[in-house]
Amino acid sequence: MSRIEVATGPGPLRERIAGWKREGLRIGFVPTMGNLHEGHFSLVRMARANADRVVASVFVNPTQFGPGEDFERYPRTPDADVAGLEATGCDLAWMPPVDAMYPLGTARAVQVRVPGITDVLDGAHRPGHFDGVCTVVARLFNQVQPDVAVFGRKDYQQLAVVRHMVLDLAFPIEILGADIVREPDGLARSSRNQYLPADARARAPEIHRTLLAMRDALRAGRDWRDAEALGAARLADAGFEVDYAVLRTPLLREPGGPGDDGARGARVAARIGGTRLIDNLEFTLAPAA
Repeated sequence: MSRIEVATGPGPLRERIAGWKREGLRIGFVPTMGNLHEGHFSLVRMARANADRVVASVFVNPTQFGPGEDFERYPRTPDADVAGLEATGCDLAWMPPVDAMYPLGTARAVQVRVPGITDVLDGAHRPGHFDGVCTVVARLFNQVQPDVAVFGRKDYQQLAVVRHMVLDLAFPIEILGADIVREPDGLARSSRNQYLPADARARAPEIHRTLLAMRDALRAGRDWRDAEALGAARLADAGFEVDYAVLRTPLLREPGGPGDDGARGARVAARIGGTRLIDNLEFTLAPAA
């Protein structure tokens, strides 16, 4: 296995990307904020399976953190990240400083906003968050110029927002959604799991169990609003502060509207032990035969 390249400035990045494109190679891309774990590495493997060369970015994006959120304490582990990416088969790590990503400063940065789909769920609880996500992802797409980019389904709303942006702005990029990687007890892998005190970590898998209970209630014929109430109550009883526990279509709409084909997602965001966790479960109303 060849040694991974690390680029910290736009010049070396552009030079490498241009060389690959001259060779006619297909480029895969995985954007991350670092502190990488098996969930991230599964995205790299999916990109590798769909491309000739793989680039992963490691950049803690300040514009997607709101007041009082954990930007300053967000874990930064660049050496371990590079080692993990290399072991997973990534060809290039793009690790820009803030002034390379926002050369005019964040206050004067051009912003990208997707209306509607960003105003619900996490968008409602974290105003401006998805504006920051879209702004940085659009910049990364321009810098890396990938043919395919991979995002995890744990943050399903982010995946939906990026797909909307790519379609509307005509980015020539295929967007792939990777399955959620879970711990043996069902907890979705996340960089924020390390913030959990021991007692909160022991209760955290209740989120996944709640998603399954909401799915089963809906499949058993209960009204979707009752299934949502069941989910919220289970989480509250387990000691969570619930932002939302909802059932939505793939376009994040309430069930029963025009074009509803029975595809569903149970979606949860809740806090425990001072840490905010999100999780999602995709399913259909009828179990697979």
